Parts: sequence; C-alpha cells; structure tokens
Amino acid sequence: MSLDKVDIQRIKHLHTVEDAENFLFSKITPTDAIENALAFAKEAHKTQKRKSGEPYIIHPILVGAIVAAISADEAMVVAALLHDVVEDTDTTLEEIEEKYGSDVAHLVKGLTKIDAIRDKELIPSNSDEKLVISALSFRKMLLASIRDVRVLVVKLCDRLHNMLTLDALPLHKQKRISEETLVVYAPIAHRLGISFLKNLLEDLSFGYLFPEKKREIEHYLAENYHQIELRLNDFKEQLTHLLLKNGFSEEDFEILSRIKHHYSIYLKMQRKGISIDEILDLLAVRILVKNDLDCYKVLGLVHLHFQPLSSRFKDYIAVPKDNGYQTLHTTVFHDKGIFEVQIRTFEMHKTAELGVAAHWKYKSGGVNVKLDWLDNLQYQGETIEDFYALIKNDLYSEDITVFSPKGDVFTLPRGAVALDFAYAVHTEIGNKAQSALINKNRVSLLSELHNGDIVKIVTGDEINAHCSWIDAVKTSKAKTNMKQVCNARLKEINAMVGKNILATIMNLNYTRVNEWLAEKGCQNADALAYDLDKLKEMINRYIQDIGQNSRFKKFLSRHRFKLKEYHLSNIEIHSPTHISKVLFDYCCHPKSGDEIVGFLDKSIVHVHHKMCEVAKKKIHNHEPMLFLRWDNKNLFNYKVIVSLQNKKGALAEFLTYLAKLDINIISLEFSEGNEGYYRYCEILFESGEADLNLLRGKIEQKIKVIHMIRTDDAYKSN
Repeated sequence: MSLDKVDIQRIKHLHTVEDAENFLFSKITPTDAIENALAFAKEAHKTQKRKSGEPYIIHPILVGAIVAAISADEAMVVAALLHDVVEDTDTTLEEIEEKYGSDVAHLVKGLTKIDAIRDKELIPSNSDEKLVISALSFRKMLLASIRDVRVLVVKLCDRLHNMLTLDALPLHKQKRISEETLVVYAPIAHRLGISFLKNLLEDLSFGYLFPEKKREIEHYLAENYHQIELRLNDFKEQLTHLLLKNGFSEEDFEILSRIKHHYSIYLKMQRKGISIDEILDLLAVRILVKNDLDCYKVLGLVHLHFQPLSSRFKDYIAVPKDNGYQTLHTTVFHDKGIFEVQIRTFEMHKTAELGVAAHWKYKSGGVNVKLDWLDNLQYQGETIEDFYALIKNDLYSEDITVFSPKGDVFTLPRGAVALDFAYAVHTEIGNKAQSALINKNRVSLLSELHNGDIVKIVTGDEINAHCSWIDAVKTSKAKTNMKQVCNARLKEINAMVGKNILATIMNLNYTRVNEWLAEKGCQNADALAYDLDKLKEMINRYIQDIGQNSRFKKFLSRHRFKLKEYHLSNIEIHSPTHISKVLFDYCCHPKSGDEIVGFLDKSIVHVHHKMCEVAKKKIHNHEPMLFLRWDNKNLFNYKVIVSLQNKKGALAEFLTYLAKLDINIISLEFSEGNEGYYRYCEILFESGEADLNLLRGKIEQKIKVIHMIRTDDAYKSN
C-alpha cells in the first residue's frame, strides 16, 4: 500500500481530530498499543495548537496514518503518534519505554535526536545566509548517526505532512522549509528507494521555491491534458493487444501510465536547456509482470514492434540501482511521439514505490532493519550486448518514401522523423521548423514517418533547433545542421563565461575585460571557458601590459594572478584565491560529463549546468566565476560505432588518430564492406575525457560517428 492522489488531497483537508482518527484506522487495524498511544498523545498535546489554529494532535495522528500506509510495523506507527511528546511535553523517554517497550522508545529517541541535530546544524529560518551549506551538513549527520532506517522513514512521513500544511506559515518560512526538504529529505527518500515520498516532497517544495515554473508546467499539462490522455490510452491498448496476442493472459500483467512529476520535468529542462515539449520521457507506461523472465520477454516484444532509441535502454534488473531499484527502461517511438516504457515485476514495483519499506510488512520484528546494506552496494557497468542486436540492424534498414504536399518525393531511412524531412527539404526549413502535418494531422516534429506519408512542415520566423533532439533524428544532414546551431549557441555562452572568469581572476569589471580583449584582437574569448592554456596565456599578456605602465609597476605582483589548482568533489578548479568547498545547487544538479560552470562566493564554488536558467542569469549579471572542469584523473568507458571507408590503411589511420586523443582501445569489431564502406566499426575504449559531446566532436573531425555512449555512466543518468 502507499498513498494515492485522493489520500494526499484528503490529508490536506482533514481539520478535526475525529476525521484524522478515522483516516488513521482506514490505513491500519487498531491494536491495543496503537489505541493506547493515541490516547496518551491526545492527553500530552491537549493544550497545544498548530500555527493554523488546529489542535496539534491532528499532526501526529496523520503522520501515523502516512506511516501506516507504507508499513504495517506497529512500533513505527506508535512512534509516529508519540514522536513529538518528548520534545514538546514533560514526557520522558523512560516513560515511553515503560509504557510501550524498548523498540518504540528507541524510535522516539532517534526522532528526538534528529530535531537536536537540526537545531545544531541548520541555519535558523530568520537568517539571510544561504541554507544549502548547512542543509548538506545536516543531511550528512543524519545518514551518519541515524542507523535504524525506520527512524528516517517516520521522519520523512512527518516532513510530508508538514509540507502538505505549509501554507499556514509565513512566506519566508515556507521557502526555508522547502529548501531544507529539497536538499535534505527528498534525497534521503531517494536513497531509501521510497520513490512516491521522494516525488511528493520534491513537487511540494518545487511549488514554494519556483511558483512561476510550477504554474508554467501545470498550464502546459492542463492545456494538453486530453491529447496526453488519448496518446497514453492508445499506447496502452496497443501494448495490451500485443501481449495478449503473444501468449500473455490478462491475469499475467498490468499496464500503468504516468506523466513525469513536476520537479523532475523542471530539472530536465534546466539540465538540458530545453522546453517541456522537448522532454523525451515526459510520457511513460509501466508494464508489471509476474517474474524476471517475463520482463525480458515483454522487452523483446516491445522492441520488435516499436522503434527503440538504442542509447536510452537501461537494464536495472541485471544490475540494480544502489537503493535496490530494479526495472528495465527503454524508450520507443509510437505514432505521434516518444514514450518511455518501464518493465518490472509486481514485487519490483512494490520495492520501487516503497523501497525498504516494501519488505517490512512481511517480516516479523523489524528492529534490525538498518542502513548498512545501502553502504555496501556498488554501481556496476552497463551491459546491453544481448539486446543491442535487436536495434543495431535497424541502423541501415530499408528506406521509406514520403511526399511533400506538392508531390515531391523524398527518400529517408526507416525510423526517420518529421524533423529529418524538414532538413531534407531545406536547411532553413529544418532550423525554423515548429511543428508538422502528417497526412493533414498536426503532430510533433519527432513523429516517426512511414511509407507514403504526405508531410508538411510549419515554420516560424526564428531558429528553433532543440539541442536535445540531435539523437532523435536519423539523417546526417539533420544531425550536422542541428549541431552547428547548438554549437553557435554554446559558443556565445562560453564567450561570456570566459570573460567573466578573466574578470574575476584579474579583479576587473566585465566591461574593462571586454574592451581589453578587443584591443588585443582576441576573437576566441569562448576558449577561455574550456582551454586552461589559453586562459593562462591571456593572464600573462595582461601582466605584461600593466607591467609596462610605470604607474602599476610597484603594485604589480605575479603572485596576485597565480592560479592554484584544487580538486574537490570530483571537480578540478583553478583559482587565484583559496577554495574551501564545492556545492551543487538544487536548481539543476549537473552530473558527471555535463557542461558545467562555477560561481565564486567567498571561498565556495557553486557549480551549475551550463544551460541552467539560474546560471544564465548569473552569467549575464557577470557574477564572479572560475575555470573548472570535471576531474579527469579517472578513466571513462565509451562505446562508439563509426562508418569506416573501405580503403587500404583507413583503419590504421583512424586508430592512430584515436591514440593522439589519448584513447585506450579495449576491443574492436567491424562488419563486411558494402558499397565502398564497412557498415560498422564498433569500438570499446577508455578515455580521461568525461564530456561525451566534446569527445564525440573530436572523433567526428576524422570520421562519421553513427552512435556513441558513455557505458560507465549510463545507470547514473536520467
């Protein structure tokens, strides 16, 4: 069991003790211990009121109900009812132990300890200081000191009820508590694998911290509600028919559908610098089956009947996530869009929703449920060789023929989308494409084309290339032109970042740096953002310039501009001043390999994704920045498929080029030649470069890349 949307709305509108009690006992059968604890808590809190003016006892009763919804552990429910009595009343832990036993007392003590750590570690709500630093310390202390996982789960339920009733507090406290929830509690829920709690906490916090963004997302989803429902229902019907036709009975499976939750949509938009309609996994279905083998049977059927996006396949059943999560993930084209398909067993579904809590209902005496198992799990590399064969034969599959409204004929590869057609008509049409009409029906630009389709492209006045769609198009013309537009956009950002970094190091304002670079004829200011040698060269030129001016000679010190190298949190930083800490703000959460920028605040560097909207404002406001990049002391594993020309020495020449890029070849395999080309050359290799796009760009300077992925990072990406 967990809480559904109806339960959540009901909790928000329960305002009497009687209603709260009824809801509690709708989630768990009353026992002597629970009824006794309820009476004890009502007496202890009888004179207390919440900020809303309601009796305080409603809060612990509803926390107990939330706990009961995810675990039948009686001790946890009793502890939830009593979780505030020691801190807020004259009741002692000794009294709790005497009345309810050592297990309940142990849990209540742990919950009281969390409040003590919070008071010690967390900046007060009336402070103007940035919360994220102390919140991270608070989270670290919780995970280090609270060893019984049940304590954390009760606290998460306590925080969920607080978030559901947060509108009773003043605005500044709403924001502080929401920040704390997003930085501390949602990540703990994720680590414990309790996804429904994580998603609820994130979305509730998101509404208070980014209300305008939440309204934009809600408006989009409301405006497109009927279309989304029709698409999901149609896809579910097709999947149901497919499974029934291939040996599954109605009792063997269940198909659920979902739309990505709000904060997750926002994060994806921030990380990739995209709009909501560019998110590839906005719509998803979950197929639940009885056993592991059925998961793989369903996957085979889905891949054989719907065009898959090969780079987005993940097998979390063979290699579970560190929180115990197990599911097959794949993404496929269907009709008018792209769908994520998750395949798991019914038991895996319980674990995915409730994490470790999924198992407590079926075990007696859960006293020894600990966090230790979480610490021992390690990520392993992704292996998709058995399933890649289902996909790679389609890379050079038969062509399809489509038509313009005027009857012009266009030949495209199977799996091509409307955007491929737009670029086939003309580069400008592709760049300015807004939507498409296939057989007079308005569809997304990522809608797959079929033989005989009549396609019309609707264009706008401005360039509309979406960088996240590069992997979704099939033709090299579409990919090449989209990369050119996206690279130009990135070049503009890098130019401003480079000037900000130079201004910070040289302690000058942005305008003066801009003027000085113009005087020196610097045409590639963008290189300062990612080329450390270029940055140091410009610093030396500036030192020489001011050294020639007699007014500055006595003030000049080379040490003033000397960059010291720091390695913190897997980030390499070069700064003229001391750096004590690196923080990843919750607005974009960049992950290893993403394009990143860093902003200097005293001795702390705040790292953002380069396409993050918050970072964009900071860049345009010329806030202090430093040169940083992912720490490349580690080696990263890649797989690349290239099209190699069938001529003497071509392979040797290409391998020599890879050696110059400091690439270590692990394995190499290619197929027989066809029309002057080897159809594939598939290479597994290691590189110190963490940025997939940067490395791919270097390889493409030499040869045509068909497909390239980071195999060691696949399980950690979204």
